[in-house]
Amino acid sequence: MKWNKESLGTYSPNDIEMKWYDFWEQNGYFHQDADPSRKPFSIVMPPPNVTGQLHMGHALDNTLQDILVRFKRMEGYNVAWIPGTDHAGIATQVKVEQQLAKEEGKTRYDIGREEFLKRVWAWKEQYGNRIEQQVRRLGSSCDWSRKRFTMDDICARAVREVFVSLYEKGLIYQGQRITNWCPHCHTALSDIEVDHSDVQGHLWYVKYPVVGEDDYIMIATTRPETIMGDTAVAVNPEDERMKKFIGKKVVIPLVNREVEVIADDYVDIGFGTGAVKITPAHDPNDFEMGQRHNLESIMIMNLDGTMNAEAGAKYEGMTREDCRKAVVADLEELGLLDHVEELNHAVGHCSRCKTTVEPFSTKQWFVKMKPLTTAALKAVADKETQFVPDRFVKTYNHWLEDVHDWCISRQLWWGHQIPAWYCDDCGETSVSRTDLTECPHCHSKHIHQDPDVLDTWFSSALWPFSTMGWPDTTEDIKQFFPTSVLVTGYDIIFFWVARMMFTTCEFMKDVPFRHVFIHGLVRDSQGRKMSKSLGNGIDPLGVCEEYGADALRFTLVTGNTPGNDMRFYMERVEANRNFANKIWNASKFVIMNLTDYDETFVPEESDLTLADRWILTSFNDTVRKVTADFDNFELGDAADAVYNFIWNSYCDWYIELAKQRLYKSEDERSKRTVQYVLVYVLTHTLEMLHPFMPFVTEHLWQHLPHEGESLIVAPWPQAQSHWDFAADAATMNTLMEAIKGIRNMRAESNVPMGKKAPVIMAPATDDMAKTLKTYESYFHTLAFADHVTLLAPGEAKPENAVVTVVPGIEVYLQLKDLIDVEKETARVHKEQEKMGKEIERLNKKLSNQGFLAKAPADVVEKEKAKLADYTEKMAALTKRLEDLAKL
Repeated sequence: MKWNKESLGTYSPNDIEMKWYDFWEQNGYFHQDADPSRKPFSIVMPPPNVTGQLHMGHALDNTLQDILVRFKRMEGYNVAWIPGTDHAGIATQVKVEQQLAKEEGKTRYDIGREEFLKRVWAWKEQYGNRIEQQVRRLGSSCDWSRKRFTMDDICARAVREVFVSLYEKGLIYQGQRITNWCPHCHTALSDIEVDHSDVQGHLWYVKYPVVGEDDYIMIATTRPETIMGDTAVAVNPEDERMKKFIGKKVVIPLVNREVEVIADDYVDIGFGTGAVKITPAHDPNDFEMGQRHNLESIMIMNLDGTMNAEAGAKYEGMTREDCRKAVVADLEELGLLDHVEELNHAVGHCSRCKTTVEPFSTKQWFVKMKPLTTAALKAVADKETQFVPDRFVKTYNHWLEDVHDWCISRQLWWGHQIPAWYCDDCGETSVSRTDLTECPHCHSKHIHQDPDVLDTWFSSALWPFSTMGWPDTTEDIKQFFPTSVLVTGYDIIFFWVARMMFTTCEFMKDVPFRHVFIHGLVRDSQGRKMSKSLGNGIDPLGVCEEYGADALRFTLVTGNTPGNDMRFYMERVEANRNFANKIWNASKFVIMNLTDYDETFVPEESDLTLADRWILTSFNDTVRKVTADFDNFELGDAADAVYNFIWNSYCDWYIELAKQRLYKSEDERSKRTVQYVLVYVLTHTLEMLHPFMPFVTEHLWQHLPHEGESLIVAPWPQAQSHWDFAADAATMNTLMEAIKGIRNMRAESNVPMGKKAPVIMAPATDDMAKTLKTYESYFHTLAFADHVTLLAPGEAKPENAVVTVVPGIEVYLQLKDLIDVEKETARVHKEQEKMGKEIERLNKKLSNQGFLAKAPADVVEKEKAKLADYTEKMAALTKRLEDLAKL
């Protein structure tokens, strides 16, 4: 048996946390080789952006993963937690471009692609790995020897293999389609790279003259600057108002182009005027309509968002904003602008540079999604992959059932360059697993590679198997794939979870993970999403420095239920630091009382007191509950169970009862027994708490008698059936209820803590009388009783005493000699008068219809709750006066 017998000193998380992390990492405790003889447990870490700064979302996600990993490692599983980072195409390129402009006044085009990529790799090496150190600060016990990067050689090989394979199957194609386009970043964007926010805009009502008639169709548009690209006007075929126009032609204002009025069910009869302008090159819905009706697609903007020659000589070169003003003025001058309405509507912005996104029809690479979704949907329907909680299956299914083809090309330089080569001589396109130097079709040397790169989500969609060395069949793939669980937020089910599912089902013919453990967002104390614009973000590293990573981790998991958002309160972090300090002081007490500890002593059942039997039984119950909660992903419930056992059962009750045997007992065997129970329960409870608070538990465990080199690889505690004493535990709980009742009566009567009081008890049975007699000392120690009187059956109950009743016992406390009845009565009357005024004030406020109509619902509810609380307190004061009157 080992233990560090040095003094514990004062708890200071900054003095111990990184010390133990270094110890774990240097001793290789995070790494386990693939071992087919053991049951595997594996997780791939959702890769944070290489540009990233740790935020509370990362902290929550990593904490939940680490808790599961530490638990399974202690359970004896063959564990692999694979960390890594994402190259974050746009975000990283923007960082380096900003640095280049600031330091050298140049753009990427000034230095060329090859030199620019050298700068990006250099930036990544210098700054890109800092988030790994931040993840370490949280205590994440991932296997850094297995670390992956979405652009390292292993992942790059997997990316190319998947691209070429899908291309060969006809599931990747090149086409002219509408995509989200950032005019500032000069690239197509995925949906997740577009932030939609409400802006105050306008709805312009414009007259489109009907050719050959003295009539017009009124069009309502939010984007008059795109009028020059209109190639049709559409109405709903069921709209009685518009049927007369179908098949006729109208004149597009400003460009005098004649276009046809077409009928399409897509048009909403109830919106605007019932007629819509169709601009196939600049609106995704219009593009689809243009495909259905074979409409011309006219691009009227350049890729930087300025107007081109197709917009007309007057507008060419203008920005979108300037063009809008000019077009509105010209429409008004021509008498074609009927009226303008204000409109609040959602507009997409580039998530990186905040530029308004422009829907552009450009040539891009796409993945055909429909053929890939069948297996991904079936895997979840058949529960090969299970969502926790399962309500998120609907979210997953909805996206896959209504999915569109995925635009995977990005007009960037940083990323996986598309493995397609174009021949300048024969015009053929060749896709290859290896770099080409000549055209496979005509053998010309005049070829060039597609300059675009793949969407970042393309490489991260392969993460569960690319991280393990696929397409090779590695030992890690054979042992750890599929992974056991993915821990992630509900906000990226569409963008990442679903992509990993259909990609893995296609290439591995299996699911990527057996469970998807969904957590919510970390919100501020007011329930708002944390953001830079609100300035309400909280730096988890700052919290670690002030309160310790253990306190932060415990705050993030307690009260947290799967799939639900949580509010973050600094007061809870402080309370959890106090909890760590409580455990520290309890351990310090135990260690101070082990000077003559006999490591070989194990008590017999007959050595155990009622308190011993109760704490051992409670410990067993806690182990069983916490283990079951872990298996059900109820980590918040598990943390609460450990907290309550340590704070309430072990510290507040058992340690207090142990003191009299440690300090006053002359029975050496009794002392050995209480030492054994104190150490046994504490060491194994620290093991149970370890996944949640790894640092303080390791430090304390090392200072207590233990087996093994480190807590991180200690066996998970097991409930010992020979230490189960259900009946004794129930008896002890009854005594504890009686003691709590006495404490409450003393507190309500303002009896000073140190002042002892006589206690009279009337047991309902002979067995209870015997128990109370045997454990009378518990009442002296914990209820401040100077003497205890047990009433025999039928014996008169005391008068002028306050009473509380618990199962099997009536407990009386005579207070007349302990308090000044007259003074206490006056105090309660005064408190009652004050409480009555508050109740009257709240009743008036809540009967005021003006207040009820204007006040926010949460304010009204708070006032109602306050009234209920005060009413309850008033009833307690009334009861108190009745009790005082009896004295």
